[in-house]
Amino acid sequence: MSNPVLVCVFRGINAHDTLVGVLEGFTQRREKLTTSGSLPQVVMALTPEVTFRQAVLFFTEADFVTGKTLTLQEHTYHSLQCLCFSLSVGESWRCRAESLFAYLHTGAQVLCTVLLIKPGVWSQNLAGILRNLDLEKFTLVGMKHTDLEPAVALGLLPSEVKQDPAALETHCTYLTSGTALVLCLQRPNAVKKLLDLLGPEDPKLAQALDPCLWRAQYGTSTVHNGFYGSKSYQMAVRDMKLFFPEGLCCAKCQTLEEEEV
Repeated sequence: MSNPVLVCVFRGINAHDTLVGVLEGFTQRREKLTTSGSLPQVVMALTPEVTFRQAVLFFTEADFVTGKTLTLQEHTYHSLQCLCFSLSVGESWRCRAESLFAYLHTGAQVLCTVLLIKPGVWSQNLAGILRNLDLEKFTLVGMKHTDLEPAVALGLLPSEVKQDPAALETHCTYLTSGTALVLCLQRPNAVKKLLDLLGPEDPKLAQALDPCLWRAQYGTSTVHNGFYGSKSYQMAVRDMKLFFPEGLCCAKCQTLEEEEV
């Protein structure tokens, strides 16, 4: 190459597939904006396995960094993706912090997430739900009944529901119609594991994908779909602070101490 390049390694949930989608959108926008070729040219590692080999080639342990703005605990799978940008710049920057290589070799972090079993579901199916949680290696570290306030119910709803006033009212009316059961669960990769078990918000779609998904088993509609699960680690921390301000009964772990939970 005639110009310097900037090599980046990204870490996140399903990083390879996610970055493929991002780059497809970037390429489409680039083609619309210019035909001069002045925007960065991008080369991406073809597979996650190639990514790791390339990362070792370009970087040392000290080059891998983490920070509070992008905590390792926010991502539940140890996934890397390497990206190379062709740039016309002569300066490079580097900061040194906690080694990501060292972190990757320690294995999956034990995290917490929140499962809310909606009104009318937990009272009839609690034994089966708890049995399934045990089979999936979740540890129950917090449990309480709660009558949701409208403002709290609103915060649990997906953004697309909030954009539809009629759907918003229907969801909030249901969530505040009775007592819900809130569980705080702990295990490695807890957030994504729980979301994978719950399946899509629409029970009909969940049924089509896999009848064993929990919303397929316990849900009847997008409103009466049985469960709410924290959709990211950031939201899990928010939910834990919201529903369990008095604390949890689990042993202290680094992730909870860092988030002051």
